[in-house]
Amino acid sequence: MDGTSQSLEQPSTKSGHGSPNNAQDAKPRLMLMGLRRSGKSSIASVVFHKMPPNETLFLESTTRIQKDSIHSFMDFQVWDFPGQLEYLEPSFDLENIFGSLGALVWVIDAQDDYLDSVARLNRTILTVQQFYPNINIEVFIHKVDGLSDEYRTDTFQDIVQLISDELSDAGYENAPVHYYLTSIYDYSVFEAFSKVIQKLIPNLSTLENLINTLANNCGFEKTYLFDVLSKIYIASDTRPVDMSCYEMCSDYIDVIVDISELYSWDHPDRKPKGDQNQEAESHVVLHDETMIHLLEMNKYLCLVSVIRNPESKDKKGLIDMNCRTFQEALNDVFSRSWEQDQEQNRITEE
Repeated sequence: MDGTSQSLEQPSTKSGHGSPNNAQDAKPRLMLMGLRRSGKSSIASVVFHKMPPNETLFLESTTRIQKDSIHSFMDFQVWDFPGQLEYLEPSFDLENIFGSLGALVWVIDAQDDYLDSVARLNRTILTVQQFYPNINIEVFIHKVDGLSDEYRTDTFQDIVQLISDELSDAGYENAPVHYYLTSIYDYSVFEAFSKVIQKLIPNLSTLENLINTLANNCGFEKTYLFDVLSKIYIASDTRPVDMSCYEMCSDYIDVIVDISELYSWDHPDRKPKGDQNQEAESHVVLHDETMIHLLEMNKYLCLVSVIRNPESKDKKGLIDMNCRTFQEALNDVFSRSWEQDQEQNRITEE
């Protein structure tokens, strides 16, 4: 491996239990809902807490609302709702649950009888569309790793049809519902969450345009802007996503994080020889001469690119220069969007 690895810093998460409150309403909220044993807690543990998928077999059923505040490039919340919770009853304050702009992620166990789950989802959608039409509705058809390709396709089409028919009968011909096939045993759940998170990001089109310009100028096959904590990509160029390419980039982040934790400690007697980069930077050339190039943008985000051109290893200095220019533009976007939003929230609280 070439390059240096210095400081891929892991953002933190804070967990808490309890009922909804108004203290954190300013943050976008992801609400994980579904019936018991549908896989909601497993998804949250794997994506946001780096739990190995096999260890999720020992998770207990959620009995109270689990609230996680994720501190990353954009602060947001993940609420894991117990499957037995009747949040549509009059005793619950819907404003406290759905009042914060975000996404409702409904998890359906594709290996179980899903008719009850679909029926409850439709009741929830009708309520949300009536009072909170700006919330994104995301349906994870989950645990598809245990299904054959043919049965997986049939199940997906059946669930989509059941939901669409009932919503159409209720007068919602084109309800904003999006569907994903997911499993915690591959990268499909990370891909799905990437699409969910991207809808909550201010100036997403600006980020995509910047990445497109970088990728075209450097001849990149594919470029992702990853959140280091979750390995969700918050933006990419507009070329089609290749799952094998995405998996390769995601695994490379783990390699660099592990190396950073081993070798990036501060030695009291170490004296730097000249100017040094503050961010981690690395690249590797694979056996087929494909290059993976990683550059840390800030303590939350890193840019990972796949380069198929065999001559790229001889032009790494030019690639680094273009990536640094992209980093400056990215920080400018942040200063004009997220930082201003956070400052406005701070003023409001004072």
